[in-house]
Amino acid sequence: MNNYKSHHKRNRFRHNGDRGFKKRNGDSSKFVSDFSSNSNYYRKSTSRNNHNASKLVEKYNNLAREALSNGDKILSENYFQHADHFARILSEKENFKIAKEKENNKQNIELESEKIEVSS
Repeated sequence: MNNYKSHHKRNRFRHNGDRGFKKRNGDSSKFVSDFSSNSNYYRKSTSRNNHNASKLVEKYNNLAREALSNGDKILSENYFQHADHFARILSEKENFKIAKEKENNKQNIELESEKIEVSS
């Protein structure tokens, strides 16, 4: 007696010849890195959850307090460390924003002074 179905399973994967990679026509400069030319490099985001960092700080602080009330000091310390991590991310984001604003203000003042010099 045959208990299995005889129909063919659908192939969910791509053909072995096409792995979805784009062919490079001699352009291997993508993989060559020059670290000295990247002196003004800033990461776009410090973490994946930048917009939720304040909520995550609150969440982990609440979890830590709950774990402490249940008598689990190790778990509460773990949660406090998570909260501290996201608090540092928030402060780094704020410092970056302040530095960016100062830089923009400085550029605006320089542009205005150049306009004044040109008009006089």
